[in-house]
Amino acid sequence: MKEPASLRNRLIVAATAWIAFGMVLAWLILSNVFRVHVTQQFYDELFVHIAELQRLAHVENGRAVLSADLSDPRYDVENSGFYWEIQQQGNVLARSPSMKAAPLKTPPDERSDVGIHTHRIAGPTGELLVAESLEWKDPGKPPVQFIIGTDKRHLDDVVASFNNALSWSLTGLGLSMVVAAALLILYAMRPLGQLNTSLYDVRSGKLKRMPGSFPSEVQPLVDNLNAMLSSVTELIQRARTQAGNIAHGLKTPLAILTDEAYRLQQQGLDTSACTILDQCRKMQTQIDYQTTRARVVASRLSPGAAADVGRVASDVVAALSRIYAHRGLQFEVDVSDSLHVACEVQDLQEILGNLIDNAGKHAKSRVRVAAGAVAGSLIDISISDDGPGLPPEAHEVVFNVGERWDTQSAGSGLGLSIARDLVTLYGGTINLAQSSLGGLKASIHLPAAR
Repeated sequence: MKEPASLRNRLIVAATAWIAFGMVLAWLILSNVFRVHVTQQFYDELFVHIAELQRLAHVENGRAVLSADLSDPRYDVENSGFYWEIQQQGNVLARSPSMKAAPLKTPPDERSDVGIHTHRIAGPTGELLVAESLEWKDPGKPPVQFIIGTDKRHLDDVVASFNNALSWSLTGLGLSMVVAAALLILYAMRPLGQLNTSLYDVRSGKLKRMPGSFPSEVQPLVDNLNAMLSSVTELIQRARTQAGNIAHGLKTPLAILTDEAYRLQQQGLDTSACTILDQCRKMQTQIDYQTTRARVVASRLSPGAAADVGRVASDVVAALSRIYAHRGLQFEVDVSDSLHVACEVQDLQEILGNLIDNAGKHAKSRVRVAAGAVAGSLIDISISDDGPGLPPEAHEVVFNVGERWDTQSAGSGLGLSIARDLVTLYGGTINLAQSSLGGLKASIHLPAAR
């Protein structure tokens, strides 16, 4: 299962994404504004030059002569990207020294093309931005066409240079903003880290309440958690006391009923006696089951539970090996070092005790207990035997309260039910399968202790 992303990382990623979006948007807007501004400047310069060209040009007898050169010397450099031409009805009357190629061709003029208007046309050295103006020197003749243009590449070079500088500037600004945002988020999240450390200390059993002073936004949460911890501790104590009271209160009536059943049996009322004894056993089974469950629920709510799997397994095996010594059973314990499960020690003893005892009852010669860590912060504990095992259809039935598949052997049918309830209450799972030894294998998965 994939671990959820931390709130700190989410905030940093969100801030980075938002800053990056803002930098890209700023780059697009500023670049576009600059391009529009520079393009207008280029055209304004062309308008000034075409007005100067019209002022200096004299058209006579199909020729145009300038009284002086244009003030911009770039029109005198061959293929410089700065050109002008004077045309009349398609004929070139004069052109700039920089112009050595074919005449410039502009789109046909419309009636609305009065004064200076602009075009984009093909030029000698690339696409041209041109300004065009018509002037009627003689009302009886076609107008004189003044054309002046600049290569678009000059505009593109200026815009590219600006975009490059803008990119580096915004990148530096964006990175500095990301670093500042990350530092601000880390500083703001420090109280939550302290809160997590305090909660860990409470869960691990080092502390009973969370100490320390927190910001005003977090302190009410800490106060409420401390109050809840005190309340839970009190509820746990009450639950344990009530479970004990119930068990103690029912022991005496059950003992009296059992004694009366035996007296009936001595009087020859075997049927009535057996019925009462059977019901007393069922009641005792349910009392044991429910009181154990109540105790475990209370233990589960208690923070900081942890049990050493190797030590508990060794203790249980040591006790049971003496019980089954007369059968010569071989008990094997193969548990990795430093394995701790999030479970009360006495509850883990009850889980392993029920399962190992059940394996010992049916094993021929061997019982093996193994444990190791698995993915997902879980501890896997398995109990295997070389007995006759169980058919697959019995793997779930035997977990029911009071159910026994082998009615010939001693037992109340309560051990496996209690074991499953204990494992489930601690957030684990338990299942049965065929063992590699030939018998039954019980596999338990419990959360590892923090």
